[in-house]
Amino acid sequence: MASDKKTAAGNTSMLLLQLLSERDMYGYEMIDTLRKRSQNVFELKAGTLYPLLHGLEEKGLLRVYEKDHGGKTRKYYSITKEGRGLLAKKTEEWEKYAAAVSNVLAMEV
Repeated sequence: MASDKKTAAGNTSMLLLQLLSERDMYGYEMIDTLRKRSQNVFELKAGTLYPLLHGLEEKGLLRVYEKDHGGKTRKYYSITKEGRGLLAKKTEEWEKYAAAVSNVLAMEV
């Protein structure tokens, strides 16, 4: 079961890096965007999101900064050059995996 959790976390990290490759976002914005784009398939909780973000930050894949927004100070996340490199690698791996699964499912028995 641990490997399944690790795989899920790795795939979720890839999705978060993809969102951040498009623009800087704060936590709830990532949760909401991921939920909407996935048609409610990915419904992250804050308790799941923030440990993933902290791990990505510790690895140098993203950086955090504060910005005032409507009278509130929010933490925004930004992808780094290293994060973009990992995203490209993980996207290529995912595309190969998805194509292989599609090929197996399409084969007649």
